[in-house]
Amino acid sequence: MAVQAENVHASVLLAETVDLLAPKPGEVFVDSTLGLGGHTKALLETEATLRVIGIDQDREATDLAKQRLAEFGERIEFRQGNFADIRSFVDRADGILADLGVSSLQFDSETRGFSFRFDAPLDMRMNADGDDETAAEMLERLSEEEIADVIYEYGEERFSRRIARRIVERRNAGNPVGTTKELAELVERSVPRKPKDKIHPATKTFQALRIAVNRELAILEGFLKDAIDLLTPDGRLAIISFHSLEDRIVKQTFLKASGKCQCPPRIPQCVCGAKRQVEILTKKPITARDEELDLNPRSRSAKLRAVRKLG
Repeated sequence: MAVQAENVHASVLLAETVDLLAPKPGEVFVDSTLGLGGHTKALLETEATLRVIGIDQDREATDLAKQRLAEFGERIEFRQGNFADIRSFVDRADGILADLGVSSLQFDSETRGFSFRFDAPLDMRMNADGDDETAAEMLERLSEEEIADVIYEYGEERFSRRIARRIVERRNAGNPVGTTKELAELVERSVPRKPKDKIHPATKTFQALRIAVNRELAILEGFLKDAIDLLTPDGRLAIISFHSLEDRIVKQTFLKASGKCQCPPRIPQCVCGAKRQVEILTKKPITARDEELDLNPRSRSAKLRAVRKLG
C-alpha cells in the first residue's frame, strides 16, 4: 500500500526542538533518527545555509524522506543505518538530534507488526531488511521467566508473569504466537480491564517487545556518549524520548556529562567518571503543550532534553 509522507508524519515538539538546536549559518547537523524528515525539514527551513546528515535504519522511511526533502538538494545527505553507529557516518557536528519514538510510518503500517490495530506478522524490527530476530522469533526463543522480565522491565506491566505463562503454554501446545492479533487477544485475556480504561491492555506488552527487539535501551547510553564527543564546541544535542527508562538514561547521562557525580551517596570518592563536557539547556524536560496534545495524542509521553558542548 502506497504511503504519503505528509499524511502519516507529525513531528513531536517541533518548534521547541528547533529553538534548542538553534541552527547557525554554515553549520552541519545530524538527524540520527531521520524518519520522514519532519525535524530536518524544519531545521533546513530555519537556516538557509544549514546542511544535515540524515540517518535512519528503515529503508522505506529513508525513501520517503528523500521525496519529502528533495527541494533541499545537496544540503541533505542520507545514510541508512542505526544511530548507534553514528561515528561511522560523521566525524564532527554542530548539532545532533535523536527522536527515539516509533515513526508514524512504522506505527501505522499494516504489515510491520508494531501495532495491534492491524493483524500482521509479529515483526517489530525497525530495520525490516536486517537479520535481527523478530518479536515472534524472540517469543519462541526466550524462557517464560525471560519473557516476563522483558514485559515487566520495558513495559512496566504488572501482569507480565501471567502473560508470559500463557505465551509459553500456547508455544508448548504447538501454536506459538505469530501475529499481532494473536498476541493482543492473549494479553486481553491476561490483563484485567475496567470499563473506564482508555488504553488497550496490550499497549505495554507491545512497547516492551519493540524495545527488546530493537535493543533500544541497550544502545542508547553509548549513542549519547558518542554524540557528545562528536559535537564541536558550542554544539547542541537534543533528545526526544517517549519512555520513562529512556528519559532516565538521557537525564543521567547528561548530568554525568555536565560534571555531576552519579555515584551512590555513601561512596566516599567519585568512581563514575563524571566530567564537565556540557551545559544542560533543559533543567526539566520539555513536554508537549495542550495544542499539540489535541492535534497529536502520541506526543503525550514525549520528553525533550538538550545540552550544549562546552569549549
